[in-house]
Formats: sequence, structure tokens, C-alpha cells
Amino acid sequence: MADRQVSWPAAAPPPPGYVPPRDLPPPPMFTGLPPRPVYREPHPVSAGPVISGLAATTVWFVLFGSLGDGLGSYAWWTIGAAVVAWAVAVVLALLGDRGVAVGVAVVSGVALSVAMFFVTLHWITVMDWPLW
Repeated sequence: MADRQVSWPAAAPPPPGYVPPRDLPPPPMFTGLPPRPVYREPHPVSAGPVISGLAATTVWFVLFGSLGDGLGSYAWWTIGAAVVAWAVAVVLALLGDRGVAVGVAVVSGVALSVAMFFVTLHWITVMDWPLW
């Protein structure tokens, strides 16, 4: 291969009327591939509905939590309000606004966790289960 003395053939001249392109950017990599797909949420969630769901559910749990006169009744009212809130969140997620459903679900989870924290704290300190 090193003893080859023949040069490569010259490129064919451009056709008449050909004007070379000026200052074009280099072609992107992978030009032969199809464009990347764009995935979009059919029902996007924005901050406004989430905040309204948070606020409405907070009012819901404050009203139901204030109905109880002791820890046991407060916990039962909170459990009932959480079950209803979760049902509303499921209906909203399937048929309504997903942002409001997210707000309802978040606050109901937090409110139920707070109630169960106090129930557990009472159970540990007094050794009496307050929900019976």
C-alpha cells in the first residue's frame, strides 16, 4: 500500500449555475433521524387550583376538627373528614380539576397525620387508646 504512486481521482466539477452556500451553520447531528417526540400533559396542573384545593380543604378540616370536644372525638371527626376528602379527591381527579384534587389530597394526608400523631402520643404517654 505504501508503494502506490497514483493519486486519488479529482472530484467532479460542480454543475453550471451552482452557487455554494454562504455562512450556513453546520448540519445538526443525527439529521437522518426523525424529530424527538414532545410529550405534553393533556390536563396540566397549575398553581392556582392547587392552592385553592389546599385552602378549601384546610377550612374543611378546621371546621370538622373543631366539632370534637376531646382527643377521641377530634380524631374520629378528622378520620371521617379525611375519608370524605379522599372520595372528593378521587372524583376530582377523574372528572374535575386535577390541581384541586392534588390540594385536597395533600391537606387531607397532613391533617390525618396530625390527628394520628396526637392519638399515638396520647397512647404512648397515658397507655390508653383514645379511639375506643
